[in-house]
Formats: sequence, structure tokens, C-alpha cells
Amino acid sequence: MPLSAFVRTSMVLWIGVDDTDSLRGMCTTFLATELVQALTEEYDLIGYPRLVRLNPNIPWKTRGNGAVCLRIARGRGTARTVGFIRGRTIVSFPRQQSEANPADVEDSVAGVVEKWACFEDNTTNPGFAILSRQPGPGLYWRAVRGIVSKRHALGCARGLGIVKEYKNGRGVIGALASIAWRPRDRTYEILAYRDPLRWGHPRVVDPQSVVEMDRGFRTTFNNYDYDSDRMVIAPRSPCPVLFGIRGDDPRELPRAMSAITGEVAERALIFETNQGTDDHVLRTTDLNPFTTVRRAGMVSQRVRSLPGGHVVFSLDGHDVTAYEPSKRFRNIVRALVPGDRVEVIAAVRTTPRTLNLEKLHVVSLASDVRRLSNPLCPACGKHAKSLGRNAPFRCVRCGGRIPRDLVRLAPVPRQVVPGWYEPPPGSRRHLSKPLKRMGLPTLGVSLQTRGAPLSSEAGMAVRS
Repeated sequence: MPLSAFVRTSMVLWIGVDDTDSLRGMCTTFLATELVQALTEEYDLIGYPRLVRLNPNIPWKTRGNGAVCLRIARGRGTARTVGFIRGRTIVSFPRQQSEANPADVEDSVAGVVEKWACFEDNTTNPGFAILSRQPGPGLYWRAVRGIVSKRHALGCARGLGIVKEYKNGRGVIGALASIAWRPRDRTYEILAYRDPLRWGHPRVVDPQSVVEMDRGFRTTFNNYDYDSDRMVIAPRSPCPVLFGIRGDDPRELPRAMSAITGEVAERALIFETNQGTDDHVLRTTDLNPFTTVRRAGMVSQRVRSLPGGHVVFSLDGHDVTAYEPSKRFRNIVRALVPGDRVEVIAAVRTTPRTLNLEKLHVVSLASDVRRLSNPLCPACGKHAKSLGRNAPFRCVRCGGRIPRDLVRLAPVPRQVVPGWYEPPPGSRRHLSKPLKRMGLPTLGVSLQTRGAPLSSEAGMAVRS
């Protein structure tokens, strides 16, 4: 995009980068730390670096479909520490005071991207943008909830700055969408990175220290999966990240990080993020592929189990699936019966055609009855046999017909109560809002409902 196409000076530069990693390694947030290191030799960081997750249903995403955004200028106000890199403290400023030109940093940004992006991977298609202003917020909302074409994204940035793409250039979509994010809700994540000499070797993070940190820092979330007895903060991919701790208060995150024992981080940086916000959820009755919807209705059929441990129920005729990794959360689904009114947050999958369950709100319960026994034949006293659904019974000895209303029925105690339910932390998506962020009771705070202790983090119910 020629320099003549945009305003040459601005108070702050917005830098977005995406699609630089691969399943075999690297991480776009690590590349962001390299950008911070290079750009803060001459400029200052404004605000926190940003990690912006986009539509998790996009089929060509790498892992978490996250892009990064930095803001740079000459800073003004009281500096705050946001991390460190190789012993150097990284600070940011709340405001800016001087002008900056996108062309002045283009070579620096391109040099970092070209050094660290996984160009050898066929699925990696990097892109970056350096803009003098943000594109309209609609670009972000479209990118986090649907599918955006490269043409549309470039159109949203026309006249705002420099956009550079590599290979097929798909990364410019996420780069521009990350710049377009104007938070309605936000969380933070401190990401610690490994010494490059340890890349490719097993991570050393003490699980017990993660448990203690999780219990000691109440503003953090999604740290430990107590169902599977494993920590969630450390990735299992061969990327440079040592661990990441998410929370609502960025001031607590450095102390939470210090509570973790194991290998020493070579660098760390606090990101402002849209993780845990449910920004990807659409309130709609349309079930368009590659979207996540919030939909209410009635359970219309008995729950059924599939090979592999997956559980499916029907919501007004649409299959809704809780998969095996959601563990005890599936017990809530198994407890549903026809007539229950529920609300689901679920991703629309095309093959097989189903809604992949992210959260479940049990609104109200229907009565559940079970047949105690088949009726006795009044003529010979023998138990009769059913002739089918809604059909009468027939005595196997004398052939007499017995009406169905003579069947002995008994109410069945329900194993579920109205409230919100969620999978354990290890089965949640980056964008899915934990119940504790919805103003509902947190881990360690139980409700007593019908004699049963209920805990949100354990996949149990919390009242709406």
C-alpha cells in the first residue's frame, strides 16, 4: 500500500501481526516480545500489548487463532512495568505525546516477522499492519464471530497505513482485526517464555505450585483442571511459551507468576486480551457453520451416548454434543430428560451436523417418571408384554389386552438442578467466559441446593 494512501503522521502507531506460528513450533506472542524489544529502543509502549483471539471455529487456524497488537509512540504519564526480556525491564505508558510515522518502523517490524515467522510451514501465511488509526470495530466483531475475506479486511484499512502480506497473506486479516478491537470486556494474561536453550525439551513446571497459586490468587482463572488432575497454564505444544496465567487484575499476575516453581523464564510479558469474554458468541436462532451461538429451547429426546464417550441430546430437533474431554460435565448432560428447558452456548459443526457444547444453562426441569413394572393380567395374573410405544400391553399366557394407563409409574429424583454448568478448565476454549467471570460463585464457594454441594469449577451447577 503506497505511503501516499495514508496520513503520514499520527499520535500513536497501531501494529498488528498474525499467522506467524505453526503446529510444530513458534508463537505469535513470542514474536510480539521480539517486536517490543526492537521497537522500544526508540519508542515507548502505550498501554498493554494485546493478544486478540478470533473466531475459534475457523478451520485453517493454527491453534488458538490469536493475533497480537502493539501501540507505540513517545510515552507520557507514569510508566508501569509490563514484563521483562533477558533481564531488561519492559514498561508502558498510559498516554502518548508525540507523532510517529508508519514508514519509520516498517523495516523493523518486517525484520522481526521475517526472522521469526514459520515460513517453511505450508499453512503459515504471515501478515502485519502498521496503522495511524484503528479500522472500524465491525472488522473485529466480524472476525471473532464469523469469517472475513482478505479483500474485506484490506478495504477496512484503506488509507490508514501500511499493510504487508507474505505467501497468500491470510495473516493480514487477523493483524487488522486485532487492531480494530475496542474492548467491551477484557482480561489479562502474563505469558512466561522459555530460555531458547530449553526449546524442544520437556517443560519443568511444578503442578503443586500451580494448585497453590490457583487457590491463592482469586482473580486468576483456568489454571488447573481438577477433573483430570493436570495443570492448564502450560501448553503441550513445542512452542516457546513456558506457561500463561490469566486473570482480571494485571497487578496480581506478576505475583502469581512468581508463585510457580520450575524452570526459570527468560522473558515474560503481560497482555491485555479478549480471552474469557464470550465475544465469539452470537445471540441468534440461525445455525450457520463456523459460528458459536447462544440458543434456548427444550430437550426433545432422551440423551444418547456415542462410541468414545461422547454424549448427545436433542434441542428442539438439533443435536447438541458434549465430548469425552469434558469429563464430569457429561454427567449433567446425561441427567437431562425430554421437557427440560435449557439454554446452550455451542459451536455449529457441519460434519457431523451438531452443536459442540461450550456451556449449559438448565432453565427449568420437567418431571421424570419411570415404569416400575409391566401391568398384571387381571385374568391370569401374569405380567403383560408391551406391544410398542403408546400401544396397549398383551398377556403372553392368555392373550388378553391391558391398557397402558395401568402401568405402574414412579417419579424419579432428578440428578440436576437449574443453573449454569461448564466443562472443566482443560476443556474450555480461550474465548469462553468462565462462570466465575459471569458473577457466579467461584471455586471453593459452594451452594447447597437440594442437599448437594455445587461448585462451578468442578463442572457443577451455579445459580443463575
